Amino acid sequence: MPLNRRDFVTRSAATAAGAALVGGAPLAAAAPAAAASEAPQAEADLAKHPVIKESFTVMGTSDLHGRVLNWDYFTDAEYDDAAHNDVGLAKISTLVNRIRAQKGHHRTLLIDAGDIIQGTQLTYYYARVEPITGKKPPKHPMAEAMNAIGYDAAALGNHEFNYGIPTVRAFEEQLEFPLLGANALHAKNEKPAFPPYVIRELYLGRGRPLKVGILGLTNPGIAVWDKANVSGQMVFPGIVEMAAKYVPRMKAAGADVVVVAAHSGIDEPTTYGDQLPWPEDASGEMAETVPGIDAVLVGHTHKEVAQRLVVNKKTGRTVVLSEPLCWAQRLSCFDFEVEFSKGQWHVAKVASRVLNTNTVPEDPRIAKLIGAQHRKVVAYVNQVIGTCKADLSIAEARFKDVPIIDLIGRVQADTVKAAMAGTPYADLPVLAQAAPFNRTAHIPAGTVKLRDAAGLYIYENTLEARILTGAQIKDYLEFSAKYFAQLAPGDPVDLGKLTNQQDTPDYNYDSVYGVSYDIDISKPVGSRITGLSYNGKPVDPAAQFVLAVNNYRANGGGNFPHVASAKQVWTSSDEIRNTMISWVKAKGVIDPAQFAAVDWRLVRAGVPLF
Repeated sequence: MPLNRRDFVTRSAATAAGAALVGGAPLAAAAPAAAASEAPQAEADLAKHPVIKESFTVMGTSDLHGRVLNWDYFTDAEYDDAAHNDVGLAKISTLVNRIRAQKGHHRTLLIDAGDIIQGTQLTYYYARVEPITGKKPPKHPMAEAMNAIGYDAAALGNHEFNYGIPTVRAFEEQLEFPLLGANALHAKNEKPAFPPYVIRELYLGRGRPLKVGILGLTNPGIAVWDKANVSGQMVFPGIVEMAAKYVPRMKAAGADVVVVAAHSGIDEPTTYGDQLPWPEDASGEMAETVPGIDAVLVGHTHKEVAQRLVVNKKTGRTVVLSEPLCWAQRLSCFDFEVEFSKGQWHVAKVASRVLNTNTVPEDPRIAKLIGAQHRKVVAYVNQVIGTCKADLSIAEARFKDVPIIDLIGRVQADTVKAAMAGTPYADLPVLAQAAPFNRTAHIPAGTVKLRDAAGLYIYENTLEARILTGAQIKDYLEFSAKYFAQLAPGDPVDLGKLTNQQDTPDYNYDSVYGVSYDIDISKPVGSRITGLSYNGKPVDPAAQFVLAVNNYRANGGGNFPHVASAKQVWTSSDEIRNTMISWVKAKGVIDPAQFAAVDWRLVRAGVPLF
């Protein structure tokens, strides 16, 4: 598919950012009338002042994950957390409008660093229930909101591919700004599948227009995490390598300033091991090694980094990096000071900061724009799908075997057992992997709604079955147990520090349903699993098991041992969340007595921790 430059001429004019280049293709747009009227004055100023000083601001978001309103579709209530953060593009819009009013619209740009269309039931609905890929596609709420706010460019995130390439393309078609991906290439010819960069012109009132190049880079891990959706269609080479290729091209195309929107963290360890030759979080390395970059809008790691300064090894110049907290909780601002002399613009200074969206109200224009879609999704998630005999909470799932996680395991195990019927693997024991994805998940006693099940499994993962040996299952559990701190018998237990060791997120702590074992946290990582048994008997290292596992893990996400190379014997294209909803509908009643058991526990020298 050729580069999508459709309608960019009219789009560029709407951004008030002047003429642009997308991936090297010129996009004509008339200069604002005010700027044209200032031209004679600009010439006079040039005669008097050989060095002109001006300023502008590049604003940035990242990891929006389907948040438009300050709303939690899983709890059906306004979003809130312990720090009283707010979320959503409607809040971002208010901040953006304030910056534009302060600086002048013609002195600002707004960009995003990816992961836009996955993450809430709002975006799930328009990918799966009423998809934007249909014959009469609805407007995607994220496209509507971002267009209305006036984004100038966005980079692809890895989660853009969760629903498949057709959905990404349909979303791209609805945008009034380019969706950039310099390292998203067609597999057949390794040509760009998306525009690599865009160059926007800012009319600052004096001197010639300032050209700001925006390079978009996505995460190479897409090839691992969404293998089923992209294999044979797209390839994703390294971030540093592709930045080194395109920054000189942007400079040659006239870019005075280069800003990179990179869906890649600064210096985090990779979560896919050695399956690809490129690092997952390479923004810091890119800033350090690729000359010509002035600022980097960082994404992917869901962290707040107001400002990180990195000195480029080749030029000695300082590159400014900033990552806004995910879900539109923060807005990064890169404040540039530039100088014009001898017909050229030069960057004199850059500093970055983040603004908190909980300090402003929602923009009523954005709230009204997607109000009907919001109400439709609220009705969808409040469908009743069954009942539950007991209150199920995830609150202690990080350090105890709790029934709500057993429910995930039971649903997955039942589904894979049914799929194995009539196959050569029908007689093998079926185990299931599960993780505590959402610390606020809760299934109430009594009526169960769709949002209760969806809130337990918040990702668009699908289910697979892989063959592992008993020894491999033990290795898998040993790797997972690095999640816990090492505590000697008698040491005080601080629940706040007990988990998430080695920067392991909750979604990368797996328990395995169907076997029993202890995790001895008095022992070092790698030798913690004791008493591993199946049906009351020690697990034979050579025995074979079918592991029901999500596609993220099966494809290497989290870098767990063995599973990515294990034999695949079944796979489903349906999300595990939908499988759970269907299971509850079929059963009618969730009865913990049918699946809940304490199959794993934390111990110290054999003594239970709890």
